[in-house]
Amino acid sequence: MGKILSPLFAGLSKEEYTDMRKCECLQEQSFDKGEVILTAGDQTIYMGLILSGQVSIEINNIWGGRSMLNKLGPGEIFGESYAITGESLVVEAVAIEVSRILMINIAGLFQGHHADANWHSKLLRNVLLLSARKNVALSQRAFLLSFTKIRGRLDAYLSAQALETGQREFDIPFNRQELAYYLNVDRSALSKELMRMRDEGLIEFNKNHFRIL
Repeated sequence: MGKILSPLFAGLSKEEYTDMRKCECLQEQSFDKGEVILTAGDQTIYMGLILSGQVSIEINNIWGGRSMLNKLGPGEIFGESYAITGESLVVEAVAIEVSRILMINIAGLFQGHHADANWHSKLLRNVLLLSARKNVALSQRAFLLSFTKIRGRLDAYLSAQALETGQREFDIPFNRQELAYYLNVDRSALSKELMRMRDEGLIEFNKNHFRIL
């Protein structure tokens, strides 16, 4: 496997990275489209780093309802909070397409495994930083869902995307169904609201490309 450009490895030298890759705490696995990587209700000692493909972080209720919390791509991590704390998962990580995942025994590393390695403290620092950033993103989504109407959720989401990119024209990481899952709304109702916003001269869009007018 070639080196994956991920913030997880920030600050590691080539030698440290090579040494870490020899560690028995790493396992590379492949998952088919739709295959569950981490299952809700289970406990795990592993966090995942996406080498290729895409992973959806989902929450499913007992009646079969589904909500997408996030969609992740190569270089991004998932499951680290559950692996560190030992808490049972309340979400599932599902492969959106055929994906290769580097499973890292982060629980063991936090317990001191390989503490004498030069890369150990750097890796843990990066994990904590990335986890903190993800918590900020989850807080932003909780803010979106505080709006009771679809228009409010769309306004807040598109405004956040514009602020994040610093542009009024941008691509979002979701298709229409995924955006409906993310905003926890009905897809047809979402499409109707987008068309209303377009007709009112507020936005222009083509698939996942948006322009705020």
